[in-house]
Amino acid sequence: MRMAIIECVPNISEGRRPDVVERAVDALRGVEGVRVLDFSSDASHNRSVLTFAGAPGPVRDAVLRLYDAVLPAIDLRQHKGEHPRMGAVDVVPFIPIEGVTMADCVTLAHDVGAAIAERFEVPVFLYEEASTAAHRRNLEDIRRGEFEGLGEKLARPEWAPDFGPAAPHPSAGASVVGARMPLIAFNINLATDRLDVAKKIATAVRMSSGGLRFVKAMGLALDDRPIVQVSMNLTNYEKTPIFRVFDLVAREAARYGVMVLEGEIVGLVPAAALYATAEYHLQLTGFRREHVLEERLRQED
Repeated sequence: MRMAIIECVPNISEGRRPDVVERAVDALRGVEGVRVLDFSSDASHNRSVLTFAGAPGPVRDAVLRLYDAVLPAIDLRQHKGEHPRMGAVDVVPFIPIEGVTMADCVTLAHDVGAAIAERFEVPVFLYEEASTAAHRRNLEDIRRGEFEGLGEKLARPEWAPDFGPAAPHPSAGASVVGARMPLIAFNINLATDRLDVAKKIATAVRMSSGGLRFVKAMGLALDDRPIVQVSMNLTNYEKTPIFRVFDLVAREAARYGVMVLEGEIVGLVPAAALYATAEYHLQLTGFRREHVLEERLRQED
C-alpha cells in the first residue's frame, strides 16, 4: 500500500528577519510525520516560501502550528515588500504527490481553511481546484488590492470570504488556501535597473496579457541589488516548459538591448522540468530519465 503524501508550500510575508523565518520552520519540524523539504527567503520581496510534506493529518497540524508561530510576529500594517500580499500567512496550497488525489487535497483545503478561520479569526479564501466560484479561482484575482484594500474588498458580497469574518484580521489580513498541481517559482534577473523593461517583458510573457499559457509574471526592482527582475510562476511546466519561458524572456530583453543576468528557482522543482530543459538545449535524441545515473541507481534490478 502506497503512503499518502501531500506537499504544502505556504508563503509567509516575512523575508528580512531570519529569527521569524526560523521560528516558522521550527514549528513545522516539531510536527511528527512532517518533513521540511526546503525554505527560502527574499529580502526584496519580504517573503519566505516554506515547503514540507507528509500525510494529510500531520500536514493539517503543521499548517496550524505555522499560524501559531508567525501570526504574533508579522504585522502587515508595518510590512513593505515588492511581492503582492494580503496575509501574514499569505497562501497555503496543497499538492498531491503520492497515494492521494486532487479531490483529497480539496477536502483538506476546506478543512484547514475552516480551522484557520475559527482558531485565528483570519478570513480565508479558497482558490484553484478548491475554489467555490469561478471569479475567485485565480490567486492574483483574490489578492488584487492587497492588504491595504482588503477591508473594502471584503465588504463586497462577491468577495465575502469562504470562512471567517468579513473583515480583515488587524495585523494578519486574510489567507488564501487551496489545492493545485506542482508550481515552479522561476525568476529571471536582468542586467539593468530599468523597471520599465522588466514590466514590459512580464506583460509579453504572462498569459493574462496574451503571452505564454500557464505563466504568471510581474516585473519588479530588487531592493538589495541595482537590477530588475521578471518574477514568474509556471503553473503547468509540461505544457509550458521552463526553457520556452526562458527563451522568450531572453528574446524580449534583447529587443531593449538588455541581457539576462541569471535565472533563479525559488523552492523546489520537479526533476522532469529540468530533464526537459536539458533535452531541449542539448538537442538530445531518445533521452529518458533512465539515462540519469542517480535515477538508474534508484531503480530495482
